[in-house]
Amino acid sequence: MPMDANEIEKLIKSHIPDAKVTIRDLAGDNDHYAAIVVSEAFRGKSRVQQHQMVYQALQGQMGGALHALALQTSAPE
Repeated sequence: MPMDANEIEKLIKSHIPDAKVTIRDLAGDNDHYAAIVVSEAFRGKSRVQQHQMVYQALQGQMGGALHALALQTSAPE
C-alpha cells in the first residue's frame, strides 16, 4: 500500500523534530516522491550521513510502501 506525503513527513519529523520537510509527488501515484529536508541535526554531517538519518526515520518503508524518494538534505543557512 503506497504512503502519502503527510505520512512520510510525520515519520521524518518523529526522528528529526526540527526538520523542515517539503515533499512533492513526482508521478501522482503516491509511490515516487522528491523530498527536501532541512535540519540543524545535519550540521557537520556528510551528505551520506544526512540521508542515512532520513532513511532511518522512514523505518524500513523504502523499497516497500515507498518505492522511490529523491532526497535533498541540508543544514539551515
